[in-house]
Amino acid sequence: MKTYGIALVLGAVLAIANHMVLTHHGFDLVSCAPCLALVMAGPFVLALLVAVTVVATVPTAPAPAGVTRAPEPPAEPADHAALRLLATLQEEGRLVDFFTEDLNAYSDEQIGAATRGIHESCRKALHAAVTVEPVMSGEEGATVTIPAGFDPAAIRLVGAVSGTPPFQGVLKHAGWRATSVNLPKRSGQDPQVIAPAEVEIS
Repeated sequence: MKTYGIALVLGAVLAIANHMVLTHHGFDLVSCAPCLALVMAGPFVLALLVAVTVVATVPTAPAPAGVTRAPEPPAEPADHAALRLLATLQEEGRLVDFFTEDLNAYSDEQIGAATRGIHESCRKALHAAVTVEPVMSGEEGATVTIPAGFDPAAIRLVGAVSGTPPFQGVLKHAGWRATSVNLPKRSGQDPQVIAPAEVEIS
């Protein structure tokens, strides 16, 4: 579970960094809903795919000597677990269609209206597949104290960081930690098929 927490925190950091960099260079993300969705949601999707891949590749600890263990089923390849999450987001919210579509032919109004539906569908699919909770409690903008011995993978310090903890600062983002993962099983012979082709027979 710690791996998912680290990945989601990394996704949050990347999303915030993307927003800050683009805003610093004069991009008006607020007026372009699709741009904002890509900048903020893209890192989270990438982080989750990486987390699923890492967890699937971590070997289990061997049993102590003299202890008989029942044979375990073959481990699912790492890329299959990542593709299952991507397939879920595609099935519910057509996320792959959205990221592979050329948006230049559409107006901001058209893209913004479509993005709202994609966001809601992917949000439901993500909540069904991964249960998350904030890394830190409290509202953004609140003053918080970071004690000695904190996990730097779970709490990222920014700004004028000097000296040794405890530190006191302003909570910019509460972070996310995965508490459970429930990826749906997929049917079919080819696990690399993210979404099947659809053919209407007349």
